[in-house]
Amino acid sequence: MYIIAGLGNPGKEYGNTRHNVGYEVIDALAEKYNISVLELKHKALLGKGYIEGQKVILMKPLTYMNLSGESLRMAVDYYKADAEQDLIVISDDVSLPPGQLRVRKKGSAGGHNGLKNIIKMLGTENFRRIRLGVGEKPKAYDLADWVLGHFNKEERAVMDEAVGKAVQAVGLTVTEGPDAAMNVFNRKVQADGESGGKQ
Repeated sequence: MYIIAGLGNPGKEYGNTRHNVGYEVIDALAEKYNISVLELKHKALLGKGYIEGQKVILMKPLTYMNLSGESLRMAVDYYKADAEQDLIVISDDVSLPPGQLRVRKKGSAGGHNGLKNIIKMLGTENFRRIRLGVGEKPKAYDLADWVLGHFNKEERAVMDEAVGKAVQAVGLTVTEGPDAAMNVFNRKVQADGESGGKQ
């Protein structure tokens, strides 16, 4: 069984913001696989179902981003899950170009406060994660203002495509493992015939 947690902030005012793409992926998974994510448990909205024949729990922590680890710790303990094998965390990433995906089996928080709290609460950074690029902060912006900012129309189209790819990456991760997903999705975004982003 997999626990798939998308990070974000609860509340309508945070919809369509860069920090909430994790929530968006959970919503897209719920729609595709007909899973109702409405149960209030472990300081999160939960839904139980199957993705490509694998039993899953979809989670949207309601603790606000900076305390995401509290919710995940409770769920991992309750379901007696192995955080290093059974947990998949989906989050935004300001170090990746908009729409770029990065699948990882472990790693640091990379300055992301949600991931930082999860690592602290779980006591390990060895858990699977799928990060969606939301673009680097412009110099004039405060980081908090940037990640809590809303997507414009052009960015929205790019992110809709990225959310679809993240859904595919989750499906591949639960059926064939993270290495298979990494091989498919950890590629640079092509722009005007040139590679963009960082490897």
